[in-house]
Amino acid sequence: METPVDPLLHADTLVGASPKEGLSRFFGFNQFKGDQEAIVTSMMEGRDVFVIMPTGGGKSLCYQLPALIQEGTAIVVSPLIALMKNQVDAIRGHSDDHDIAHFLNSSLSKNEMVQVKEAVATGKTKLLYVAPESLNKKENADFLRSVRLSFFAIDEAHCISEWGHDFRPEYRRLREIIDSIGKFPTIALTATATPKVQHDIQKNLGILGADVYKASFNRPNLFYEVRPKEDALRQVVQHALENKGRSGIIYCLSRKKVEEIANTLQVNGVKAAAYHAGMDAAQRSRRQDQFLMQDVDVIVATIAFGMGIDKPDVRFVIHYDMPKSLEAYYQETGRAGRDGGEGHCIAFYGLQDMEKMEKFLSGKPIAEREIGMQLLQEVSGYAETPTSRRQYILHYFGEHFEATSGPGWDMDDNARNPPESFEGKDIVLHLLKLVAATGGRHRGTFLCDVLMNRETQETSTYAGEKVTEFMGSGADMAEPDDWPGIIRQITLAGLLSKKTEEFGVLSLTDEGTAFMAKPQSFTLYKPKPMRVKATRETVSSAALDQPLFDMLQTLRKEEADRLELPPFVVFSDVSLEEMATHYPCNEDELLIINGVGSSKVRKFGAPFIALIKEYVEEEGIDRPGDTVVRSVAGRNASKVTIIQKLDRRLSLEDISAAQKCSVDELLGMIEGIVASGTKVGLDYILEEYLDEESIEELWDCFMESEEGSLQEVLEEMGDAYSEEEIRLVRIKFMSEVAN
Repeated sequence: METPVDPLLHADTLVGASPKEGLSRFFGFNQFKGDQEAIVTSMMEGRDVFVIMPTGGGKSLCYQLPALIQEGTAIVVSPLIALMKNQVDAIRGHSDDHDIAHFLNSSLSKNEMVQVKEAVATGKTKLLYVAPESLNKKENADFLRSVRLSFFAIDEAHCISEWGHDFRPEYRRLREIIDSIGKFPTIALTATATPKVQHDIQKNLGILGADVYKASFNRPNLFYEVRPKEDALRQVVQHALENKGRSGIIYCLSRKKVEEIANTLQVNGVKAAAYHAGMDAAQRSRRQDQFLMQDVDVIVATIAFGMGIDKPDVRFVIHYDMPKSLEAYYQETGRAGRDGGEGHCIAFYGLQDMEKMEKFLSGKPIAEREIGMQLLQEVSGYAETPTSRRQYILHYFGEHFEATSGPGWDMDDNARNPPESFEGKDIVLHLLKLVAATGGRHRGTFLCDVLMNRETQETSTYAGEKVTEFMGSGADMAEPDDWPGIIRQITLAGLLSKKTEEFGVLSLTDEGTAFMAKPQSFTLYKPKPMRVKATRETVSSAALDQPLFDMLQTLRKEEADRLELPPFVVFSDVSLEEMATHYPCNEDELLIINGVGSSKVRKFGAPFIALIKEYVEEEGIDRPGDTVVRSVAGRNASKVTIIQKLDRRLSLEDISAAQKCSVDELLGMIEGIVASGTKVGLDYILEEYLDEESIEELWDCFMESEEGSLQEVLEEMGDAYSEEEIRLVRIKFMSEVAN
């Protein structure tokens, strides 16, 4: 598709060129993708345009190209500073003219703002990216009135709608601000918009008569999977290790969880970094660049990450927490596989998380709460559906999809592993009759309450509307928890229509009316058990392989004798037990074993790995899929703080006071740090407690010890040394000999 690009271009060499010329000379492509050419033509003819195009579909080119080949500067309204920088860098990458694109936002100094405005005023800048807040400032609006503009582009236009997943109140004033600057064509672009959101955007921007271009939302290369939220952290680590060296994004709803998962991944040998709004702009920008440049493989982030990130080779997107809407889910998963290659989208779903989000909404104004609850119900519906997840998503966005034959139909867990099916004609007919009897004016929750004879204010109020004969009638037809899923399946099949703008009211469609007149066979599916009340502690279900453990102990003794070291220095019994449970067959897997650091792997690892590999092959062992996840406890902020304070040669008393713990507890922490494979410097402390001769005596005692335990040396030395002194020497011994 790409053709050789001419030497880097100045902006003024493109003005007046045809769209195809500009596409070839500036971007290096010889043909447009999808509706791009029609969109650019509409822009060149001065018409308003509305574009709904999935992530990776080439939205940016739809306004960048018209800006480059027209007179004047195009104003691009964008919600995030990181997104603006990314877009500006991308445009500048095609040109030798630094001024071809600029951004105007709060990250600029006064001097930088002056330089940007000079470039715009002189006509050098073809694309000026602005935040809505910057556009709202009087001095900026006055400046834009004084220069030649070509059009306004509203990127991430879903931010306008209260029904969108990332509503920004400042976006609602854009039409008013643009009109105050002048009369210009407007192009609005988004990757996600239901019919309701689309109408809301067009109405707010005053472009109801715009040319609308809507690409398919289907991404056939993405595999969708929802898992119960059990052992989620272990599964995340396992997936990252299985895809080591490949790019991935993990989304969480809280900053605390972002930091925890990033730390855990790092401890387990994954090149991971955290990203959230609590970091300063420079730090976020640095993390983003590390991800783009592949210095970091996995970014763990809140939803603040990823908008407009032009990284085509993201191979997996994991939602550790379910997002607050299907729009958010679709856009975030859309960051995978933008190059057309594989993209694995995993979401962890548990009732506890949904209840948390519902509780959060309870404090919101009633209108916002109603919208939020409806969006959450759609998320639950997607997670719990036993049918095609792809069909569910596309149906939500108003797109028809054949669940058994459409592009990518088998790229989800339900398609690959279908749930149990059963004949549902009578159930469907019964439900449709209930909807007809109640006039198509109620939501699914009301219908379920009627069918299960649950008395609520709503069922009591509408008892006279032919509801009485249906009260409790569904109890013998399906389990109480199955009815919401059944209703979703019937809606997906097109027999019912859900009115999003009326908070999910269900009404009969023509197909539903036809089914009532002539009932026919209908396949329903039993819901999968997805509702997990709470996450449980991650524990290994694998059993210790006693013969292998015995062999590892023998090898440890041989290696210890060869190296003239006590066996406990090589590997502890706990480490050997984990090896005999999880069969680590390479250095990366051995690093995950508790008590094994990189120095231990280098010093002692090779013969143990060789023994385990040979044992696994000879015994034909199918290694367990569960990954041993090294706890982050030993590598958290406290550990870093303690190491830093030791490096600064602070006393144990000062460090323990700063850590708000006793000296005894502090020594326990330091022992844990050393056990995890990290060296520490304690010589300056030991010098205060013991002379060189005493240190050597205790050192020799540990060298000759069988187990290396504190108790063993205490008994041998009697009252010659205190427990604290012996612990300090043991820490020094393990730090220098074992690590």
